[in-house]
Parts: sequence; C-alpha cells; structure tokens
Amino acid sequence: MLIFPLVNDTSRKIIHIDMDAFFAAVEERDNPSLKGKPVVIGQDPRQSGGRGVVSTCNYEARKYGIHSAMSSKEALDLCPQAIFISGNYEKYREVGEQVREFLIISFWPRWQVTTKNPVA
Repeated sequence: MLIFPLVNDTSRKIIHIDMDAFFAAVEERDNPSLKGKPVVIGQDPRQSGGRGVVSTCNYEARKYGIHSAMSSKEALDLCPQAIFISGNYEKYREVGEQVREFLIISFWPRWQVTTKNPVA
C-alpha cells in the first residue's frame, strides 16, 4: 500500500547492469576486429548441417532481427554476413567473476545481486 506523500529516499541507489550481450562483448574485447560486425554466439549452421541455437549476439546483429534462442539457420538467413562463434563458456564465467569481484570491491557492503542466472 502506498502512503502519500511519497518520500524520495536518495540514500539508496539502484544500478542495473545489462549483460544481455555479454558473451559477444567478451569476444569483441578479445578480438577487436569483430567490433562493428554482427557477432552471433552459437554454432555456425554452415558447419553444423543447419543445426544450432543462438546463445546471444551483439547489438549489431540485433539490427537484423537476430536474438537469443533463435535457430542459427534463421539467424544466418537474416544476416548472411554474421560471424558465428561457438562460444567459450569457461572464459565467460571467468570474466563474469572478474566483473562480480570489481563490483564487490567497489560497492560492498552496499550492494545486492539480483539475477536469474548467477555467474558463479
């Protein structure tokens, strides 16, 4: 139940960190030649007989309508120049842990993780 007047409590800050394209961003960080190109994390359907699912993609690929959980074949049809990377989930876990450690060092004890898919 809301009680009026509402009080603006400025002692608490909420920071949302969007890591939706995180895997693709890690790949771009490690291979700068990928920047500005549509990058899809998932099996390349040209090498898998048309099989595979998009794990994620960068925002450049999203401009073509590609999104997570889409078939890799459909992603290729939408963007024939897409660069498919099978993914290195151990590397993503390690980099995610580095992000988490940075946040803990920077904001602890004033932060709380709320996520559906924890890194560790």
